[in-house]
This record gives sequence, structure tokens and C-alpha cells, in this order.
Amino acid sequence: MAILPFILKLIYGGFFCFAGIMHLIKPAFFKHFIPDFFSKKLVNYVVGLIEFGLGFGLFFKQTTKYALIGIFILLLLLLPIHLWDVTKKRPAIGSKKIAIIRIPLQFLLMYGIYIVYLNS
Repeated sequence: MAILPFILKLIYGGFFCFAGIMHLIKPAFFKHFIPDFFSKKLVNYVVGLIEFGLGFGLFFKQTTKYALIGIFILLLLLLPIHLWDVTKKRPAIGSKKIAIIRIPLQFLLMYGIYIVYLNS
């Protein structure tokens, strides 16, 4: 495996494990991302467990490809949340500019996952 994909895999693994844990210990931070018609606690905890599980899966050769596919799908599924956040009067985190920046960042994360997948 090339060095850049390996480093990206470690970064993604750590990032998603950390994000998953944060969903569980700081659920209030994420509640503004979740539309009101969903159960905020349930969605928050489920997404947190999924993020942690997928991030953890990147650290094992047998599960890396499955975790990468799962992360890509998760990022794709969460993209509408970021688009919705841009349309809100007050975005969940930061200003409108930050909400807008998160959209191309989501695609950049997806591209990074794709690069790691091709080299796994």
C-alpha cells in the first residue's frame, strides 16, 4: 500500500472513531444537524455507533474494504443534512460560510475514501 493512502486510512479511522465517541458523550453538539421529524437521541446514537464501527473497521485488513464502502455510503447519506443546514437561517455550527464550506469538504472526504479504497 502506498504511503498516502495508508496515512489517509489512519486519519479516517481515527476521525470516525473520535466522531462516533463524540456522538455518544456530547449528543447536544449534534442535535441541531438532525431534522425535528427524527428522534434526535436515537439518530444521534445510531449514527455515532455506525461512525465508530466503520472507523474501527479501517484498522483491520479483513474489514477495511467494507468499512471504506460503509463510510462512503454514510457520507453520501449525510450530504443532504449539510445541504439542509445551508438553507437554515442559523446553521448548526458556525456561520453560513462554514456551512457552505462543509459541502465541498464532504466531497473531498468521499474522494479520499475512494483513493484509500483503490489502494486497499
